[in-house]
Amino acid sequence: MSKKRPAVFPVPPPPADPADWTGVRTSRIARAAEETVFVQGDPANSVMYVDDGALRLSVLSHAGKEAVIAVLDAGSFFGEGSLAGQTRRIATATAMTPSRIVVIKKPEMVRQLHARPRFADHFLRHMLTRNIRIEEDLIDQLFNSSEKRLARTLLRLARFGQPVASHRALPRVSQETLAEMVGTTRSRVNFFMNKFRKLGFVEYGYNGALKVNNALLSVVLRD
Repeated sequence: MSKKRPAVFPVPPPPADPADWTGVRTSRIARAAEETVFVQGDPANSVMYVDDGALRLSVLSHAGKEAVIAVLDAGSFFGEGSLAGQTRRIATATAMTPSRIVVIKKPEMVRQLHARPRFADHFLRHMLTRNIRIEEDLIDQLFNSSEKRLARTLLRLARFGQPVASHRALPRVSQETLAEMVGTTRSRVNFFMNKFRKLGFVEYGYNGALKVNNALLSVVLRD
């Protein structure tokens, strides 16, 4: 008898709790949609924070195949691998929407983590949430169908679990990007998105914006 597949719930991001930059030496950069923040292989000499907007992290294999490994929204740290000895960026960060980013050089970040416990706690909460999400992504990839993985990805992008309206708008994301995140083909994503739309789980606005209904969770929970 086959084992029941685990239902992997989308991990909601922590409630909005902006980092306190008082006394921290930072710089700020702005990027338009589809502009890169850094490229895979660039020097890893800083930690960054999404102050506003949305970014995606992608990796490129030696064979030229690209995969999206994360989508980050406001309140997310990224580039933290520099604190663990990475000398080069292992992914490319690209703005999905017009975005503002806080840049903290590695020595300053290390100094703040040692000197300010509350700042360190904020950063630690972010890292623990990211770790849980990565573990659940792996379980999802190993055990669940591409339809369930797509539903979970959409719910996560729509910040499922946050105390807002039942319909949530996503940052603009193409079906190609969704396919890379889910680990399937664009044609499969298109098939499932049409199915979700007919069932009322998602809807497209006049400008192409995508809204997700919490009822999409039924796909994740279905055996």
